[in-house]
Amino acid sequence: MDLEILEIASNTENHKVVKNHTHQLKNKNPLCGDEMEISLLVKDNIVQDMGYQCRSCVYCQASVSLLSRWVMQVPIEKISDFVLNAELLFDKNFDQLKKINIKDLKDFKKIMNPENISRKECLLLPFKTISKALKL
Repeated sequence: MDLEILEIASNTENHKVVKNHTHQLKNKNPLCGDEMEISLLVKDNIVQDMGYQCRSCVYCQASVSLLSRWVMQVPIEKISDFVLNAELLFDKNFDQLKKINIKDLKDFKKIMNPENISRKECLLLPFKTISKALKL
């Protein structure tokens, strides 16, 4: 396992439940049993705060940690574009995501890449959870 994944997962600043959340969802990966709950505070179609709690592998924890930091102050429309195309990160040719102009794309590529294709569902669980929570 890459130490970078452990380092990213160890950033737990958003490991919390957002009080007065406007969106919340629990989700489970049926393949491995990872469980996650995401709570969001959205005002004027912009995410003001995000919290997560999970019982999951380090890959899922790293993914949700990155995602929770990235979504802050981001319009839901941009989140939707990124979340709905997140699987492209595992593709060697991810030009569609470059067009979305994700400033932290290189951080996501550190963990979501063809080398970690066997952990794809673990890494995508936070994306699927936020998508369902926001009804994207």
